[in-house]
Amino acid sequence: MNLLPRRSLLAVAAVVDIAYHARPTPIAAKTLAARHGLPPRHLETLLQVLVRTGILKGVRGPRGGYELARERRRISIADIVRAAMGEEEDVDALAAREVREGGSMLVAQVVKPMIRSASESFLERLDEINVEDLCQEAERRHVFGDSRQTYDFTI
Repeated sequence: MNLLPRRSLLAVAAVVDIAYHARPTPIAAKTLAARHGLPPRHLETLLQVLVRTGILKGVRGPRGGYELARERRRISIADIVRAAMGEEEDVDALAAREVREGGSMLVAQVVKPMIRSASESFLERLDEINVEDLCQEAERRHVFGDSRQTYDFTI
């Protein structure tokens, strides 16, 4: 059972991919979209949300693209999920609207608050996992194959 919407999963995958591949040059949305089998326009809107929330940084120009705005270890998976999901309404406001619209009191006052509590617990767990953790796991599992260039600087 997957608790995250596809948009959140794609956001996490995009950020991890960028973290893994963006050195020494930013990753173009077109390249990222091709790697994940998505239309570039669809991915571009998601990447812009991640830029606005300070997770990614957009680089303009012919060699432009996206790179992390912060260190990998300082971006939690929950940060990415929250950014992708956007602002959620307050539980009390949701409950009031549900009742006003003739909805179920049970849903409004019991089910939604319980689901919200469980969601918050899930996000707290995702706060403990950062992009660095997923990059290390991807490397350990050879998810990207040999697509990562290694640089050896000898002085």
